[in-house]
Amino acid sequence: MTMTETPTRAPARAWAGLAVLALPTLLLALDNTVLYLALPHLTADLRPGPVQQLWIMDVYGFMMAGFLVTMGGVGDRIGRRRLLMIGAVAFGLSSALAAWSVTPEMLLAARVLLGISGATLMPSALALIGTMFTDPAQRGIAVGTFVACFMGGAALGPVIGGALLQSFWWGSVFLLGVPVMVVLLVAAPLLLPEHRGAEGGRLDPVSVALSLAAILPVVYGLKELAGDPVRVVPYVSLAAGAAFGAAFLSRQRRLASPLLDPALFRSRALTSALAILLGTMVAQGGVYLLVSQYLQNVAGMAPLRAGFTLVPPALALVAGSLGAPVLARKVRPSTVIGGGLLLATAGFTFAALSGSTFELMAGLVVGYLGTAPVGALGMGMVLGAAPAGKAGSASAVAETSGEFGIGLGIAVFGSLGAVLYRLALGDAPAAARDSVTGAVRSGDPALADRARDAFTTAVTTAYGVTAVLAVLLAVLAFALLRHVRPAEG
Repeated sequence: MTMTETPTRAPARAWAGLAVLALPTLLLALDNTVLYLALPHLTADLRPGPVQQLWIMDVYGFMMAGFLVTMGGVGDRIGRRRLLMIGAVAFGLSSALAAWSVTPEMLLAARVLLGISGATLMPSALALIGTMFTDPAQRGIAVGTFVACFMGGAALGPVIGGALLQSFWWGSVFLLGVPVMVVLLVAAPLLLPEHRGAEGGRLDPVSVALSLAAILPVVYGLKELAGDPVRVVPYVSLAAGAAFGAAFLSRQRRLASPLLDPALFRSRALTSALAILLGTMVAQGGVYLLVSQYLQNVAGMAPLRAGFTLVPPALALVAGSLGAPVLARKVRPSTVIGGGLLLATAGFTFAALSGSTFELMAGLVVGYLGTAPVGALGMGMVLGAAPAGKAGSASAVAETSGEFGIGLGIAVFGSLGAVLYRLALGDAPAAARDSVTGAVRSGDPALADRARDAFTTAVTTAYGVTAVLAVLLAVLAFALLRHVRPAEG
């Protein structure tokens, strides 16, 4: 443990503060998923073009991923609570702007602002947890709760969105952010401590620009790769991001007060946790994409019913995130994480061999339960390995790793699913080979059945690939994290 504070038991005020930090966490997860159901309604009202629709959906995640590192560094300099409150004001105002947008351009601008302000909330909240909970065992419980709230918000997004859209207009899904941020602004000064890095230092604008130039092209390239892996543009974008990333790291080594201190990565626990977190998010994001498509395109579920069907896997993530820190009090984290990943391997393997929607979902529940300890314990390891003054930057790196993992999983498994689907469908008409929807709309029942079978084959094969990835990650966890001791408390 390298935190500079002496570990002490957290008072009741800290746990009340954790409840306050759970609010923006739930909200950000909701905002990630709630718009999927609202898209048809806002499309009918605002009439955005196809490209505008894609950007309205995706720009929120792009901006959040791009600004996480920057905002982590800002919080280390000006104070995590101050940045959290600034972000809360910006998020609330942006939510209102999105709710009452009257043009596609206005909504797109609001989504950009939501993503940037959202990037202030996550690293600030996680860094404050590290400040409030210096006892390793209590910090593990707090981080597990934090991760569980995010997973719970993702599960509730489609359900709450569907309920709001049945009674109100599409803008109501954005207004959830306003009362939540008002509560945060009132409670934060009372329950959350202020904390900043001791080194301070001026924020380097060139580093900010280079970080954005590194992250945004990579996120964009991963998304485009999922849509069409044959085009050159995604690879050019990924290469450009990698080049700017190298320039960013080179500059950080020369600065007295870097935006992201390269010395953070000298910690074996931190780098190992980041690597396993990245790989686990690849598995979670990739299989979630294909299963959500399967439920609607093959099982024929409406979006709201598909959303309810995806609640049990999300609840398994919540349960695993809450339970893992308790186990890690007496059992080495390598055993909890590695054992969980072996359980995930069994779940994904069962789904790969399944023959029904129920078995597919049962395998996903077990798989997600097994992968949950990675997020809860991995985030805790990152916080525990980082100096207190760099907690914001370390939190931002952990969350950026998760964002990249999900994006990479969507790209890789989306491309893999498309290739497997086309191979299984054979010489069908082009419209059918492009999507299951095209086959269903062809009016040919035999072709529609072939397409559903082909997509099912693609999904089960992807489950098999995920099982292999999970067992490899389990081996890495046992090997790389064996030196980390239980957080007794």
